[in-house]
Amino acid sequence: MEDIEDLLVGTGAGVPPGFRLPVAAAVGVNPKQRKKNGVTKLTVVQDSPAPKIPGTQTIYIKTFGCSHNQSDSEYMAGQLSAFGYALSDNPDEADLWMINTCTVKSPSQSAMDTLINKGRSAKKPLVVAGCVPQGSRNLKELEGVSIVGVQQIDRVVEVVEETLKGHEVRLLTRKTLPALDLPKVRKNKFVEILPINVGCLGACTYCKTKHARGHLGSYTVDSLVGRVKNVIADGVREIWLSSEDTGAYGRDIGVNLPILLNALVAELPLNGSTMLRIGMTNPPYILEHLKEIADILRHPCVYSFLHVPVQSGSDSILSAMNREYTVGEFRKVVDTLMELVPGMQIATDIICGFPGETDEDFAQTVDLIKDYKLAQVHISQFYPRPGTPAARMKKVPSNVVKQRSRELTAVFESFTPYTGMEGKVERILITDIASDGVHLVGHTKGYIQVLVIGPESMLGTSATVKITSVGRWSVFGEVIEILCQSNKDVRSYESFDERCSPCALSDEVCACSKEQEPCSATSGCCSQSPPTQEATTLLKNDPKQDNHSSRNLIGWFLRNRKNHSSKKMDLTSSESKEKQIQDLGRQSAWSPVDIALLSGILLSLFTIVALFFNLGSRSVSSK
Repeated sequence: MEDIEDLLVGTGAGVPPGFRLPVAAAVGVNPKQRKKNGVTKLTVVQDSPAPKIPGTQTIYIKTFGCSHNQSDSEYMAGQLSAFGYALSDNPDEADLWMINTCTVKSPSQSAMDTLINKGRSAKKPLVVAGCVPQGSRNLKELEGVSIVGVQQIDRVVEVVEETLKGHEVRLLTRKTLPALDLPKVRKNKFVEILPINVGCLGACTYCKTKHARGHLGSYTVDSLVGRVKNVIADGVREIWLSSEDTGAYGRDIGVNLPILLNALVAELPLNGSTMLRIGMTNPPYILEHLKEIADILRHPCVYSFLHVPVQSGSDSILSAMNREYTVGEFRKVVDTLMELVPGMQIATDIICGFPGETDEDFAQTVDLIKDYKLAQVHISQFYPRPGTPAARMKKVPSNVVKQRSRELTAVFESFTPYTGMEGKVERILITDIASDGVHLVGHTKGYIQVLVIGPESMLGTSATVKITSVGRWSVFGEVIEILCQSNKDVRSYESFDERCSPCALSDEVCACSKEQEPCSATSGCCSQSPPTQEATTLLKNDPKQDNHSSRNLIGWFLRNRKNHSSKKMDLTSSESKEKQIQDLGRQSAWSPVDIALLSGILLSLFTIVALFFNLGSRSVSSK
């Protein structure tokens, strides 16, 4: 089937993103075709004689692939929800299935095929989105289903409406980038996945994604800054910059990645309540900006983490992949960032068994991974993708590919990257619930995953934690103190007699650090208040906290009064550093309320002592 061009209303002018055009003018539809006696008849297939009112049905959305795909699904879910459709994680109760696909590897496309067949068996109307239909529109598996392209996600409501009526709709023509201010339903309400560009400048011989996402197309700096402002106001605590190659950002519009990052960082709250994570970047496009990137990665509100895929440790294989860099250039990127950014964490990717890979090539890859012992390495076997140059190259035998993948995985899993973290105090941002349903998930400045136990009310908060044990993929921590997320929202654990308050300035030291290490630069000085009811309940139920339950009211009152007085200080003003430090030690005068509370406590204690004395006198006299 040929692509269906958009038909616009009236004079041919466009419509605002997310607005629904009248069906006849908005979408070209292809009714189901049936052949009888060699004659093709056009029919409209309907499951029921009286279709439901549009916007009253339930939609199931399944997403495969990268964070960019996840963002697209969230945008499509937002538009459908805004129009009245219900969203469900249960495919059986849904009236329509939407499948957002990934074309990077064969397994993900096979999973799509399985889901499509399952939907057909269940007689569910299907809409397929993402990179598979955009890059391979004539696949047999896509016959008879509706399709929405990667740059047509702002038309999803129209596609769903027509599909529910029994029509087959295809919108694949590339156009301008979808607006960033479309309605959105986030999978995690604390995490915003922000696409900064689509497509890339590369031409890797194995990559099918380029066929779908196309050439580089960047959003303007102003539009991205505006989006960041809006999501912070919505309560987002973590912003992931996403694209097919973050490092190439802006080269099509006359800017570059450091310009964008500096503009975004300027909008982040000073108290470290919202963190920025820079997305995957290939080596060629950050080599010229390494020092600027390092400066940004050192910023208190930016994770010291970067995903830089190398794919192979052999220059000959990188050349066959058309990766446009050498192993030496990859090493330069990693070495520079690790030298300039304290606690820097690098993740990378490896493809095992690329066509032409010899034993020597593979040995060089193993040596590269051994040299750096990175905590995160994504290892995959080579999968030939139809239509790519690599699919026509002479393949390495599949048994050899599997053996190399197993060998490299064993080498990688033998590393213990988090050894030595036990006992350290780290600041983390907690944004998710672990798959075990017991722990909460937080990340350090270096984006190391920390699992802690606490109430769900801790989601979206920062906390200082003491690392109690380490695993291969994450570490475990005990919450010391919950830090503020805004000037008005503060909760804290009473974990220490002398608690470590978050430092106001990056060069201050934590009082509870035995070695007087500098406080994490993400720390912001913020007011504190007594534990919330949920936090108090958690402490009572935790046997590790039993030794803290004996604190008396006077101790709590004095600590709370000190914290309350510091709450009055405006630490975001233009005061000098010296004045801020002086203010931190300043105590306000006793107020009438303070005196009344302390008098009440003392009177209560006096009454209790008198009662015990009275009971003792009676006991003696009775004898």
